[in-house]
Amino acid sequence: SNIRRAWSKFNQEQLDNSSKPREFKSCLFALCFFHALVVGRKRFGPQGWSRAYPFNDGDLTICGSVLNNYLEKYEQVPWPDLRYIFGEIMYGGHITDQWDRRTNNTYLATLIVPELLQNMNLAPGFKSPDSNKLDYLAYTKYIDERMPPEAPQMFGLHPNAEIGYLTTQGAATFQTILELQGGSGGGSSGDMMAGVGEIITTYLESLPENLDMIEIRANITEWTPYIIVSLQESERMNVLLSEIRRSLTELEMGLSGALNVTDAMETLANNLSLNKVNPAWEKRAYWSLKNLAGWYADLLQRVAQLNEWTTKLSLLKSLWISGLFNPMSFLTAVMQVTAREHSLPLDYMTNRCLFTNFTDPEGDFGSSNVPAQGVYCHGFFLEGAGWEVGKGEEEGYVTDSRLKELHPVMPVLNVYAVHVDEMTWEGMYHCPVFITSMRGPTYVFQANLRMDADDTEARWVLAGAALLLTDD
Repeated sequence: SNIRRAWSKFNQEQLDNSSKPREFKSCLFALCFFHALVVGRKRFGPQGWSRAYPFNDGDLTICGSVLNNYLEKYEQVPWPDLRYIFGEIMYGGHITDQWDRRTNNTYLATLIVPELLQNMNLAPGFKSPDSNKLDYLAYTKYIDERMPPEAPQMFGLHPNAEIGYLTTQGAATFQTILELQGGSGGGSSGDMMAGVGEIITTYLESLPENLDMIEIRANITEWTPYIIVSLQESERMNVLLSEIRRSLTELEMGLSGALNVTDAMETLANNLSLNKVNPAWEKRAYWSLKNLAGWYADLLQRVAQLNEWTTKLSLLKSLWISGLFNPMSFLTAVMQVTAREHSLPLDYMTNRCLFTNFTDPEGDFGSSNVPAQGVYCHGFFLEGAGWEVGKGEEEGYVTDSRLKELHPVMPVLNVYAVHVDEMTWEGMYHCPVFITSMRGPTYVFQANLRMDADDTEARWVLAGAALLLTDD
């Protein structure tokens, strides 16, 4: 196990050299357990850590030396200093993502605490042993006999994290097999090209026309921040549609012999046969982990929403925010509108998220069809947690995931802007919002999710709870 490996980096002599053996052994054991957690969490992919960090044995042994030096230097154990050095300098030196840093520091805030000396629980069913009674070998025996299996719960994660990890691994394996055999079938190159020709015809026939920017601009009567966002989105969509149309038409001509087949055409043909999104399209598109069929269906929905938005030239009842190239631009527009209405500086505005109890964005919201403030938007999924829909007017709250329900759909969101001084985080979880389950570079903004009255934020931080804009 990871903790067995971590503990093996120390020896009895190091324990004997400390003038505070009780404190040193307890803290060192907790440090080894912390190391086992941060290393073991990697296997859960982006829900564990959004990037691959090179945590290593050197981090652990240096922290062990720092721990000994600090205990020798101070009469009392300097808990905050130890947490800072371990979390911000030693292990934190590897971490580049703010949300991963928060996870790392939350582990330390729950492990490197005075209660260590009172045999507290390090994990469910695994206590910190009485350091007065154990030597180095006894600690090793304790690990072998008492250490629970390295299941997701030990890391603070839900069992669904294991399902998500195994599903991702399986999908990656199948994709590799598909690439090795050269497409969806085992036929000849000629058969593959014939199949590609059919795919090209299907996509070209269903590809929507570019949005008519001249007509849209001519119909605008008031240039609100929301209208500007719709124009920016439409222009970016036109660039993408034009590239798809151009590349598919070129490839069609190449296959018919009217043009020489270039490297770019071959790349497109291979990706079409493998059901993968062409890199030249991805470059002009938005973050997505979907295969080509799912990505294209998603594209058609995005174009349909833009057509509706630019035809009405007013806010939709509920905007599918996941269908935007730049979701943050829409959220900024919400703040701009409120700032203008109340003559407030934009720098002092922030967005407040209130998840309604409307689960169907197309349904009737009754007397709340138009929000009292802000706008309605939808398209959010929750990972690492579940959502308990509120009763009546009461706001829902974050709760445990249901088994095998990896990305539950969130209700319609009412997002509105408030002055930063009016924003309250009491009883709220600071929830990161990402575009895809890859997390990391797809970060959009920080939302506030209401927690149950007796809940702690640390629980959801360690569970890797986050909102996603796409269900991969």
